[in-house]
Amino acid sequence: MRPSFQARLINGPFDDPGLIVHCTHQKKALLFDLGDLSALSANDILKVSHIFVTHTHIDHFIGFDQVLRLLLGRDKTVRLYGPKGFLKNVAGKLAAYTWNLVHNYHEALRLEVAEITQRQCKVRTFDCHTGFAAAKTQTQQRNDDTVHRGETMKVNAAVLDHQIPCLAFSLEEHFHVNILKPQLEHLGLPVGPWLTEFKRQLLKGADPDTPIVVPAASPESRPQRFALGDLGEKIARITRGQKIAYVADAVYHPANEEKIVTLADGADHLYIEAAFLDADHQVAREKHHLTARQAGLIARKANVHQMTIFHHSPRYEGEADRLETEARQAFKSGE
Repeated sequence: MRPSFQARLINGPFDDPGLIVHCTHQKKALLFDLGDLSALSANDILKVSHIFVTHTHIDHFIGFDQVLRLLLGRDKTVRLYGPKGFLKNVAGKLAAYTWNLVHNYHEALRLEVAEITQRQCKVRTFDCHTGFAAAKTQTQQRNDDTVHRGETMKVNAAVLDHQIPCLAFSLEEHFHVNILKPQLEHLGLPVGPWLTEFKRQLLKGADPDTPIVVPAASPESRPQRFALGDLGEKIARITRGQKIAYVADAVYHPANEEKIVTLADGADHLYIEAAFLDADHQVAREKHHLTARQAGLIARKANVHQMTIFHHSPRYEGEADRLETEARQAFKSGE
């Protein structure tokens, strides 16, 4: 089964935190946090459609300028999500520059910025053609944990305590479509780009009578037409969707633990900060971060399949294996 999400940490475990997720069947990518992005290619950033920022400490937000610089002058809409105060933070970034020549751009970058709190979502658009002057803020009530819902996926958020509000995120595919290649061969149907559109129609819940045109398998044959539902029964198997969770910067206490466990429950992969060794748990508490042991215990309680720790304190430079060992022991044994 080819995964729908290809995720990787942007930097090493002692560098700025951040995760990029490429959507396998779509020409787009998602970013979680905006720290130092110099390890990403321009092509990576050009594919980004949504950015989810945990909070605006400099190591999580300084990459905003790099994204802005690269996308400026392009006809593109990027959606950003962040915690309380995020609209003011983005407006402040944009206000730091002079925009008197942007009317010369034929294409305009638009930023749709959402500020997520426990009960509300405030959305404001910043348009390049207006010098990024903020449009009127739209306020929506949050009825569940979902902050973004697309045709094939959703992103949930939890508001954690890092002395300030800090978001954690999960990315979840609605369900996964597995193509049964033996059935394709049995029906004489070719492998090709049409399968991407077929999967997309299934994932978005299109009408079962939606016509699917399958190209000719050879010059001697003709294209074939099927109803989406009928073809789905013949060549597809539906399984649980892929799930990724991302947690960066949170103090360890029962309320935070419960929120993270709920958010990450059953995730295929949890990326979770582990700033300190548990021997320094008091320092971790004072700095409002997790220890490696705490990260492992949370991952175990959340029943995740795979865990990756990151965002280590520089005091352990060259000792990443100690943090990894401590987290793995807690993850496997619960101790």
